[in-house]
Amino acid sequence: MLVKTFAAALQGISALLVTIEVNCSKGVQFLLVGLADAAVRESHERIISALQVSGYKIPRNRIVINMAPADIRKEGSAYDLPLSIAILAGTEQIEASRLEQFMMMGELSLDGSLQPIKGVLPIAIKAREEGFKGLILPRQNAREAAVVNDLLVYGVDNLKEVIAFMNGKKELEPTTVDTRKEFYDRQQTFDFDFSEVRGQENVKRALEVAAAGGHNLLMVGPPGSGKSMLAKRLPSILPPFTLQESLETTKIHSVAGKINSHTSLMAQRPFRSPHHTISDVAMVGGGAFPQPGEISLAHNGVLFLDELPEFNRSVLEVMRQPLEDRLINVSRARFTVDYPAGFMLIASMNPCPCGYYNHPERTCLCSPGSVQKYMNRISGPLLDRIDIQIEITPVPFEKISERHPSEHSETIRERVIKARIIQEERFKHHQGTYCNAQMNTKLLHIYAVPDKEGLSRLKTAMEKLNLSARAYDRILKVSRTIADLDGSENIQVPHLAEAINYRNLDREGWGM
Repeated sequence: MLVKTFAAALQGISALLVTIEVNCSKGVQFLLVGLADAAVRESHERIISALQVSGYKIPRNRIVINMAPADIRKEGSAYDLPLSIAILAGTEQIEASRLEQFMMMGELSLDGSLQPIKGVLPIAIKAREEGFKGLILPRQNAREAAVVNDLLVYGVDNLKEVIAFMNGKKELEPTTVDTRKEFYDRQQTFDFDFSEVRGQENVKRALEVAAAGGHNLLMVGPPGSGKSMLAKRLPSILPPFTLQESLETTKIHSVAGKINSHTSLMAQRPFRSPHHTISDVAMVGGGAFPQPGEISLAHNGVLFLDELPEFNRSVLEVMRQPLEDRLINVSRARFTVDYPAGFMLIASMNPCPCGYYNHPERTCLCSPGSVQKYMNRISGPLLDRIDIQIEITPVPFEKISERHPSEHSETIRERVIKARIIQEERFKHHQGTYCNAQMNTKLLHIYAVPDKEGLSRLKTAMEKLNLSARAYDRILKVSRTIADLDGSENIQVPHLAEAINYRNLDREGWGM
């Protein structure tokens, strides 16, 4: 008997429909074709054990299984459930009338229980696109899939429940999630707040400007000056997720297996902080089994690189293209996938190997030239892509011991949101541009043109600091953001002056 069940294969952060065809005839043989990897081929042993525990068995027939389309590689153990149900239906041990209405995914344990899988959200979206009535999958993944409208999502614990459902002996209860309520309820909860930070008003201002315009930022300062502490509080002042941004980000984390069983949609922007020993592939994504890298997991959020010069040079250089294009293309011999990479880069570093160059109280112990050598670990093209470069100094005791709290993140966030609303209105007719940091040269000539006095000030700064053309563009972008925070339609001299001041590493004599 020939039967079909339906599953999905992940490709990037999207899913493709996979049709599992099972034909049972006379003979004694088990054949699995359709470009299945080792994990899929090993499903034979898991299925045999799960069926035996559930009171069924694989008959001594010739069973041929084809996973179509045959030219798309099928990876992982998530096909166990549709394969086992197809075998039972093909050998007429269960009813096959309901199979065409449902997509199924799930890994089987030897006792027939179902284990959670990755990439459930894009699979659920594909099931709805293909017109399936419902999706059957492990209970741990049900809430994640239930955010997709117009699709019945059934979370099950074991193979017996699915068999009973197919035979009409048991009705499953669909999982429902009030997506909007959960999404908006969890948007205002943060572990860190700027009110906990004493002093560092200039750095807080720089972070506010970065958040308002989506700019990349580098903090340079000695150990203990608060670089990591400030960076961790940046998400608390970023504009809240839109539902579309949340869905896109959740898809990436779903494919990477980063969504837990209690989460439906991500409500807060991601904050990723990889260790400096990270490899190129772990940063950009890919590998033998394609997975999103750290720059994609930080999509619509923050990628924080602490101790920037300690990262491998090649790891830093592979970020140059994604910083410009906001997309990473992973090309291998067998596949090509695109991963979104629209992230804010926040980095921190010591000013020298010992950490105390330019320290107001402690003496730098580094040899002559070692400061510049340390700075040269970061290439000029990468530094040019960082809009805001700010020097940070330790907080004096008088500031640390202050009892009254600093400005709350909520207050700063309100100003950031107002500035972003101005930018959304400005770029509403420019597809793919949502904030000032994304402006290209053409848009700069339209929306970031200073007056004559401003141009004169900028020319002086360019000549004195020997800035590159890309740095010129960065200054205009940052000054446009400062003007938006100020509610000014035009870029004024104070806005340009503040933006120029955020190019600290371009100052003449730095590190000499």
